[in-house]
Amino acid sequence: MASSDAEVAQQQIDEIEALSSIYGEDWCVVDEDEKIYCIKINDCLDQPKWTLCLQVILPPGYPTAEPPIYQLNAPWLRGQDYMELANSLEEIYIQNLGESILYLWVEKIREVLIEKAQSSDPEPDIKKTSEEVDENDGDDFVLDCQPIHEDPIKMLNYITSGSQEDEELPPIHHGNPITDRRSTFQAHLAPVVTPRQVKRVLEKLYENKKIASATHNIYAYRIYCEDKQTFLQDCEDDGETAAGGRLLHLMQILNVHNVLVVVSRWYGGILLGPDRFKHINNCARNVLVEYSYVPSVEESSKQAGKSKKTRKDNKKRTEH
Repeated sequence: MASSDAEVAQQQIDEIEALSSIYGEDWCVVDEDEKIYCIKINDCLDQPKWTLCLQVILPPGYPTAEPPIYQLNAPWLRGQDYMELANSLEEIYIQNLGESILYLWVEKIREVLIEKAQSSDPEPDIKKTSEEVDENDGDDFVLDCQPIHEDPIKMLNYITSGSQEDEELPPIHHGNPITDRRSTFQAHLAPVVTPRQVKRVLEKLYENKKIASATHNIYAYRIYCEDKQTFLQDCEDDGETAAGGRLLHLMQILNVHNVLVVVSRWYGGILLGPDRFKHINNCARNVLVEYSYVPSVEESSKQAGKSKKTRKDNKKRTEH
């Protein structure tokens, strides 16, 4: 007899509770309503070299009639490695039709990572790549931001190495998320006046396991240096090609300064094409408006109306 919707839903709840209990902080709920979860898996070394994030979406028919929708996120995972691991996971699903399989998937991935750590394979390349590639993405923004391929925290360590004072951690604000076709975007904002503060904010954000597990954490900052009458600014794509440059370009157009904006994206398995850049910029603009770095549309309209009235009054006085 086919399982009822209630029974299937309860099976999902039981499995998620068990996995959360087993894996603790490595288990992360990305979106409870959409049933999107991820787990960070490593090679079990004291200082892991091989890590991978498994992101899954549980469709209504899982586990009895549908497989989980999954994504394997690791900068080093591509080509033959990806195909072999994906085939292994699909084989496990076929061998256990109708059963809960996430635990088996996690442990299979861990087994592969341990084998890599014990083999003579070179350490993984940590450069991230985007799941989405468009032919014309980002060409206009190359001059605004050259992508940083190294770990952004390590890069900021280098930038701030000359400054020894301990900067205060600025307040961090979080915007409202935008979800489109199972991808979720959320902006985070902090006032900053030095690169060291940028570094501290990023470190603090990455302590949050949900943010750390995002497919991409794109950021840009602009700091106005009064003594030199110039801007210190930079950006990071984090694998989402040209996204950092577009974000910085938006901040330049809005003329905001002394602020860091980070946009986290959790990829949902469906390609969004150029819409992803629209969501990244909308998230960023919304949080800048919310915390008064940029006037809202209503305020801008009022200001425009006042300016128009002032011009009319001046014109009348001139005519008289």
